[in-house]
Amino acid sequence: MLSTALAPLLMRFRIHYAWVVLAVTFLTMVSTAAAMGNLGVLMLPVQREFGWGTGQISGALALRLLLYGLMAPFAAALMLRYGLRAVVAAALALIALGLGLSTLMTTLWQVWATWGVLVGFGTGLTAMVLGATVANRWFSRSRGLIIGILTASSATGQLAFLPLAAWVAEQFGWRMAVLPVLAACAVACGLMLLLVRDRPSDLGLPAYGDATVTPPPPPPTTSAIRTTFEVLAASSRSPTFWILFGSFFVCGLSTNGLVQTHFIPLCHDFGMGSVEAASVLAMMGAFDFVGTVLSGWLSDRYDNRKLLAWYYGLRGLSLLFLPMSTFSFYGLTLFAVFYGLDWIATVPPTVKLAGQEFGRDKGPVVFGWVFTGHQIGAAVAAFGAGASRDAFATYLPAFYTAGAACLLAAMAVLMIRSSGQRTVPPAGLRARPA
Repeated sequence: MLSTALAPLLMRFRIHYAWVVLAVTFLTMVSTAAAMGNLGVLMLPVQREFGWGTGQISGALALRLLLYGLMAPFAAALMLRYGLRAVVAAALALIALGLGLSTLMTTLWQVWATWGVLVGFGTGLTAMVLGATVANRWFSRSRGLIIGILTASSATGQLAFLPLAAWVAEQFGWRMAVLPVLAACAVACGLMLLLVRDRPSDLGLPAYGDATVTPPPPPPTTSAIRTTFEVLAASSRSPTFWILFGSFFVCGLSTNGLVQTHFIPLCHDFGMGSVEAASVLAMMGAFDFVGTVLSGWLSDRYDNRKLLAWYYGLRGLSLLFLPMSTFSFYGLTLFAVFYGLDWIATVPPTVKLAGQEFGRDKGPVVFGWVFTGHQIGAAVAAFGAGASRDAFATYLPAFYTAGAACLLAAMAVLMIRSSGQRTVPPAGLRARPA
């Protein structure tokens, strides 16, 4: 295998193989984020060609988002049982298959099968849990920074591929716009199989920052599904789990469920054009990349509870400030800077707290359940803000509610105990008796 020959060669130049794994993982998460985001760009061209309603196509995209969240805890358990490389390669193949078959679709059920089921399952298996797993297994030093870099890859995927997809769809049709992301997923799949190993010990290496090789834990004695629920049962006895779950519910409530879904219609209500509003969203994405990487760096150096309190507090204040921005481009630029820096900055401290409390191997599974809370919060906000707009002819109650919820989350995370202690592993994760 190429990794076996490459690892000792890199060590001659004092380069740890963990950085190769990081690079391939970053490319993988960029590609899957692009697969998630590009479908929104293609919705209008598909609607014009086939005459399907917006709600009909949006249903498939909503299914994709739901599967994206629900698969997270199972993805971590599958990686424990079958290995990181095999699971991620299979996920990338699912995404590529879904995108490729979508170029041949002629009926509505095929939209649900390709964009909804195949892309939803595939992206769910390579969601933020993948970044948490790689960071926990391959890095002992600078783990928070690594989590920040990998988390920020979702913003990079949106920024790198969305303008290209929009231009290609306009010039050559929506089917051609699918091909760049499909090709990126195929390349990432090949590199994953060639270069990535499940753990540093597979190459006889310690994790980056460690001095000794840590042997892999015994494989789970139960199925991945049972292991996932056993980890949930064990972790749910810890107050830390519920604080992280609740705060991440608020995170989803106040980000992609609210702002990503309803920001442009909100600006339209106040007389701002869609192009200008979309430019503000793009600005948020740029600052999001900076803020998330910086958050990872900070999480290696400061109390993660206090960092989360600052993040949620500042996000809440920015949402409460939004109606006072006058919705001018200048006012919204200020909002975009502060809110964008904070968009997913909550991820690195949340991942680190989960790892401290529940251990290096179970931490990603626990974070998967916490991430499910994030997507539930996003769904509540997506529906609730629309209901607010219909009932009160304004989005403002939804934004005020989200801002207040962020302030409550800021206080709640300070209740997490300062030094995590690992919980007793469920039966499926214990070593087999000799």
